[in-house]
Amino acid sequence: MNVLIIGSGAREHALCWAAARSEKVTAVFVAPGNGGTALMGGKVRNVPLKATALEDLLQFTEDNGIDLTVVGSEQPLELGIVDLFRRAGKKIVGPTQAAARLESSKVFSKEFMKRHGIPTAGYHVFRDAHAANMYINQAYTSYPQVIKASGLCAGKGVFIALNKDEALTAIKNLFEDRIFGEAGDEVVIEEFLQGQEASVFVLTDGIRYRLFLPAQDHKRIGDGDTGKNTGGMGAYAPATLVTPEVMRKVEELVIKPTLTGMAEEGSPYTGFLYVGLMIDRGEPSVVEYNARLGDPETQVVLPLLKSDFIAALQASVDGTLDEVPFEMHQKSAATVVIASGGYPDHYETGKLVTIPDELAAQKDCLIFHAGTACDGGQLVTAGGRVFSVTALGETLRESIDGAYRVVQQISFEGAYYRKDIGTKGL
Repeated sequence: MNVLIIGSGAREHALCWAAARSEKVTAVFVAPGNGGTALMGGKVRNVPLKATALEDLLQFTEDNGIDLTVVGSEQPLELGIVDLFRRAGKKIVGPTQAAARLESSKVFSKEFMKRHGIPTAGYHVFRDAHAANMYINQAYTSYPQVIKASGLCAGKGVFIALNKDEALTAIKNLFEDRIFGEAGDEVVIEEFLQGQEASVFVLTDGIRYRLFLPAQDHKRIGDGDTGKNTGGMGAYAPATLVTPEVMRKVEELVIKPTLTGMAEEGSPYTGFLYVGLMIDRGEPSVVEYNARLGDPETQVVLPLLKSDFIAALQASVDGTLDEVPFEMHQKSAATVVIASGGYPDHYETGKLVTIPDELAAQKDCLIFHAGTACDGGQLVTAGGRVFSVTALGETLRESIDGAYRVVQQISFEGAYYRKDIGTKGL
């Protein structure tokens, strides 16, 4: 079968890697892909189509006999790519535009959780700076406060305000400076949850579901979880704080009521569901939903999947998810993101990348490209996050050490990475 993967980051590189390993797959096309997917060869080929060019992507599936499309990035889901493809009779993995509101509108997701009794932080919704500032200036407002743009911001639309001045600045950034444009038309201010974050990933056909191993992301740019939020600087799996008992609670309190609630409200949820959680003394609360696999967590959960990835995706589309195996390797995985200097703020691209040839033969280590391009036969940087280096190990310590051994051998001007990925789990 022929598979089309939509997106251009390290997550999509990992999706291509997993798809190409399937015995069911003849060819993997990725639109638009990146320098890493361009270098994969074999079954994998880049397609020069933007992830948001929905009609062109649909035509590509017609012209190239695509049997299954997998949506990696969030923007096509918000634009309704699943609805478009389904109307044309095409098989596609992902939620409809209405169901994808769990990610594309934080206001919708918070109100949905409230309606269905799903544990989450208390919140207030604001649609103008004046009302938000009045709330912040109230004497009883406690800190920290979490301030979020409601729309899609590539994982960067969250501010943790430690005091009133920081909160007022965040509101100014969103409503007046419009740093995230229309995504900041609505703003959610919610209480700060104590605990540690974890990510749980679900593959569902709308009724049945399967669970990947839980992961823990590292959002802040600096060691010790300091500095600005990013799209993610590294991750590891399985996340040790998600014990079997915690996972049972997540299923009963979050996953089942989410799927049931979406179906009851007329928008059955299909495809990948990311549940971002805060775990405090064994009790889970939802921080956010994503309507697709996370990045960089995909780069650790997919290498730990033992079963055929494409067979599972095909079953999720056909409504037969309970009929295929979904087994995990009894190993650990860690991924370290190498970013451009200055990320998540201003950074330069076009920096020449050096990767020793022998790294390609490293056992149990995978170099997923996030922001790279091929320029005149040379590999150069083309984004804020440039690589996601994943290593597998019998233990978490082994996987962390393996990832850093490879990270230290990849170089480009201004390269930056955190030095403490995975240490929370040790």
